[in-house]
Amino acid sequence: MIVDLEYPFTGRWLVRNSPANRVPSHGTALFASSFAIDFVPVGEEGRTAPITARSLVGPEAPERFPGFGRPILSPVAGTVVGMHDGAPDHEAYRGLPSVGYALTQRGRATEGWVALAGNHVMIETPDGVVAAVCHLQQSSVRVQLGHTVRVGEPLGRCGNSGNSTEPHVHVQALDRADVPNATAVPIAFRGRLPRNGEIIDAEQTPEEEEPR
Repeated sequence: MIVDLEYPFTGRWLVRNSPANRVPSHGTALFASSFAIDFVPVGEEGRTAPITARSLVGPEAPERFPGFGRPILSPVAGTVVGMHDGAPDHEAYRGLPSVGYALTQRGRATEGWVALAGNHVMIETPDGVVAAVCHLQQSSVRVQLGHTVRVGEPLGRCGNSGNSTEPHVHVQALDRADVPNATAVPIAFRGRLPRNGEIIDAEQTPEEEEPR
């Protein structure tokens, strides 16, 4: 079974870690993430925050990035069965700092799902599939457990919480809300699965990433 989702945003977003390129998409099946996908917000030119000398040697404030705080929308209709809103938005890590940050990932994994997902919302569809939308901005989540949501309803804002090197949104589907015991469910968006490097505009047709 493949669950077809709506894009959880408007504006321009860059596809990263797509299961169209490899499975498991994030290099691990931990926490039912085999078919997860990431979308990085970009500006009109299709790029994230400019790389500077500081980017290569030190962490950066998440506010530097073009999509930090952008609205995140529900990709499905259903019932909220999980949410978290209290994780801080930490600094972003690119260049050499990203190497050091990657070395701390194992520690976050041992802390469990919330340490990796950060602020998130989980929505169960009438078919029993659970869509998880992760790395939301602290204190931005607008729904509560048991809340019924429609497709496109605001859930929160794009943040840099959990296991995240820069502001982005992570989406995955599971067969149950009990994440440690869940099985990953394959996903598509509007009937197709975008590949790494595509620029998605929810109002337009995806296009290939421009050379950097």
